[in-house]
Parts: sequence; C-alpha cells; structure tokens
Amino acid sequence: MILNTVKVYPSKKKLPKKYQLAWKIAEIASDKAKLNRDSVEMVINRIIDNASVAIASLNRRAVISSREMALAHPRKNGATIFGVNSKKKFDCEWVAWTNGTAVRELDFHDTFLAADYSHPGDNIPPLLAVAQQLKKSGIDLLRGIITAYEVQVNLVKGICLHKHKVDHIAHLGPSVAAGIGSMLKLDTEIIYQAIQQALHTTISTRQSRKGSISSWKAFAPAHAGKLAIEAVDRAMRGEGGPSPIYEGEDSVIARILDGKNANYKVSLPKKNHEKKAILETYTKEYSAEYQAQALIDLAKKLKTKINNLNHIKKIDIHTSHHTHYVIGTGANDPQKIDPNASRETLDHSIMYIFAVALEDGDWHHEKSYSKSRSKRKSTIKLWRSIKTYEDKRWTKKYHDPNPKNKCFGAKVIITLNNGKKITQQLERADAHPYGARPFKRINYIKKFRTLTDNIISRKESERFLKEVQNLKKLKNGQLDKLNIEINNKKIKRNKRKSIF
Repeated sequence: MILNTVKVYPSKKKLPKKYQLAWKIAEIASDKAKLNRDSVEMVINRIIDNASVAIASLNRRAVISSREMALAHPRKNGATIFGVNSKKKFDCEWVAWTNGTAVRELDFHDTFLAADYSHPGDNIPPLLAVAQQLKKSGIDLLRGIITAYEVQVNLVKGICLHKHKVDHIAHLGPSVAAGIGSMLKLDTEIIYQAIQQALHTTISTRQSRKGSISSWKAFAPAHAGKLAIEAVDRAMRGEGGPSPIYEGEDSVIARILDGKNANYKVSLPKKNHEKKAILETYTKEYSAEYQAQALIDLAKKLKTKINNLNHIKKIDIHTSHHTHYVIGTGANDPQKIDPNASRETLDHSIMYIFAVALEDGDWHHEKSYSKSRSKRKSTIKLWRSIKTYEDKRWTKKYHDPNPKNKCFGAKVIITLNNGKKITQQLERADAHPYGARPFKRINYIKKFRTLTDNIISRKESERFLKEVQNLKKLKNGQLDKLNIEINNKKIKRNKRKSIF
C-alpha cells in the first residue's frame, strides 16, 4: 500500500494530475491487477447478501416508490429490476436507483467503519445495472466491484466526513465511478474526470441521519449511485469535472471538510497489485445500525442472567465516541426515545434496540420495529432507563488500524433495584470476521433463504444461488441471471399521480 498525503493547494500552484487523489484512484481503477481469489468469493457473498435484503424490502413504501419511478423508464436491452420479470428492461441509472433503495431500506447489508461510516455493498446495484445494460461478463463485474470496495474502504479510512456533518455517500460517488471505470476498462483520464464529477455531485449533509430520520436514508446511496453512472457517461463523452476536486482552493476539502490546513492520509494499493479491501468489511446478522450488532448479541447473553427485567433500575452503556454520539444518548435526539418514531429512527437508537433485544432475547427485521412493539409499556420503561457514555478506551479500539483489533462493542452495566450490578462486555459482534462465529458462505445463504422465504419460489431461490456462485463463468450478456423474479401479484404498486 502507498500512503498518500492529501491537502489543499492554491490555484496558482497548478497541482499536476499525478499528485491528485482522484488521479491516483483512477490509476488503480484502470490497472490490470490480478483478481484476488478471496476477494472474488467475498463479492459473491455480498451479492447474495444484497439480494436477500432487497427482496425482503420489495413491498416497503420507499422501495415501491423508487420502483414506480424506474418502471417509468423502460429501455430495450437495459437492466433488470429486482422482483420484476427479467425480460422487461429499464434504463440502468433508474435500475440502480430502485435496486439500490431496496438494498439499503432495511439497514441490513454490509458495513465498514473507520474514520467515517460506509455501506460498501451500496456499490453493487449501480455496477450490476451498468453491467447488465452493456452486456458485460461475470469477471468484468467482479473486477468493478472489487475496485469499488477498494476505493470506498480506503477513503473511509483516510477522510472523515461526519465530523463536518457531511453524509457518507460522498465517498460512495467516487467509488462507484471508479468501479464502473474498472469494469468497463476505461482509460485513466476518463475515470479521473468521472470521479471528480461524482464527488462534486454527491455532497449532502448528515441531516438525513439526524432527528426524525425519513425514507431518504434508503434513497441516499441509490441517488449517489445514479449520479455516479451519469458522471461516467459524461466523462466517456469527453466532459471534464471540477479539478482538482480534493485539493483545489475551493474544493470539497477546502470549503466543506478540514479546510486549507487539512492534511489527510489516504492509502491505496500499488498499481497492478491485488485489491483486498473487501475482506476488511463485514455484514450484519441483524437489521440495525452496525454499531448495534454487538450490543444485540450482548443483550441476548444478558437476558439469561436476569430473572425479572422489572427489577432493572437503570442500564449504562460505555462505548465508543461514534456509537455514543450517533446512535446513543450523546446524539441528543429526543426522537431516539420516542415510541412514535419512524423505523429509520429506531434502527439508529441503541437505547431502543438494546431494550427490545434484552426483552425478547432475539431480533427480527420487521417484528422488532412494529408500532405495537415500540409502544409496549415495559419496553418504554426499559428503553428510557438506558444511557450511553463515551469511553476513550472503546474509541481507541474502534479506530485501531489493525482489522483484527478493531472493535465496535461496549461494556454494559445493569443496576437492579436492590443495588446489585450485572456487568458484561463484548468487543465485536459474533458474526464479525473476528467474532465468535464469523459469517461464511453458508450463513449468507441461510440469511438469503430466511429473508426471501414465502416471497420467492424455492425453484427461483435455488436457481439464483446456483447462478451467483457461478459468477466467474457467466459470459457477456448473462448477468440478467442475477435478477430475482417474484409473482407479479405479490408486487405492490403506488399509482399516485406524479411526474414520471
């Protein structure tokens, strides 16, 4: 890996391309690196993972709306929409829009946490849509996805966005552009311009994840993917982007992030070296913010130690800065303790999540968020007895550069009415790559079958699983096989009058 210094330069210095981060990203996207075997297998796992959560969310409101918009853009020889007959094709950017929304809606796919947050699986829907429309092969798609993960993971390690209240999709636009460029084997110059355009157009604030969280949380990464596709298209036609987008005098860094005195360090692999960053990412066993995964496991363990939850006086959770300030009481969001809050808000409330997991000793992607569940009196009492605290030891573990040491857990202290205290901690979720029972291919397949049961037929389920595990051998024009069809009668519609 090469550690690149990224800082702001005055316009009069005319920073050469070879020193610009966007160019360096474009260089690794356009190289001829051999595909790492483990990275290839992990891509297949993540395509299965994405499909499972996308199919499970097909009839949720945000996904229905995005699908209606996509259905209004049919295209001969286009791309396929999850759930819709594969013979029907649509413009790839609109397919990326709806399939990306379906993947993100349940907050149930993969994650990578470092200086910033990310869901690298958000790269897959736009790349797959473009690959289908342009009739690329399985190997082409694999190359693109591996590159996209490499770019996003390393941007997330090096540049913090949330510190400046910028949404993490600002790292997704460049990674999608780089991945598409790699998949299509575009010249470095074209990828470079596309990356700059994609970053410039995907800057937005973190209000989408603050206060009363709306369905835009699901739409946001899909929107970034759609914009990145359009950026690549423009760049392929010879159009340039704002340059240098990272280092310029009025660039993203200068005006929105750390400013003229910024000094970021972004690692990237050497040209023509295998890309393995996808192996540092991890998926979710439970449909909740990743930083809640270990706490759900912890709640399940603690339930076995408490005979009567009514005897609980208070619960204190000592955890990392990110967990405390984003999904804990440190966020100072009253919505996070409101029984009438949206699902999108509740899955970003560790107080709610821990209370439900402690009561139920389990977690379900739908039942755990139902209105009847969030309004249960015993849950509300328990929920409002929980406070979180930042512990610098946990923050240090969160940011450990060694993936084997990085932790996203917490220490929980439960105080009973009689003064007795029950204490337990867990460093990482059981399903984490370095957890008690890491997710393997068999777990991804189980998750897929569990989430799609009673939605798709057993025959369609087995067909998809067979095709996706054969991805390396899929030839040009065969990527439609990665779509999943369901009975048309099971697909809900929203026929409200709109523009499209």
